[in-house]
Amino acid sequence: MKKSVFYHAGCPVCISAEHDIINLIGLDKIEIIHLGNDKSKIAEAEQAGVKSVPALVTPSGNVLHINFGASMDDVRK
Repeated sequence: MKKSVFYHAGCPVCISAEHDIINLIGLDKIEIIHLGNDKSKIAEAEQAGVKSVPALVTPSGNVLHINFGASMDDVRK
């Protein structure tokens, strides 16, 4: 089974959303990617349709933008 992917940048909004998503979905069903620590994944996130973080990409490819922590332009800096 393909996992959901949760992208974030480490801001307080992102960390709070990460905890909630893990509690809802379960850590075994989600891959967590911290774009602030792994900038090589920014292009992957944008290709998946992520416009801002925190965002959850579902196994079917839907992008769920959760609240607003930072734009991808901010993450890239």
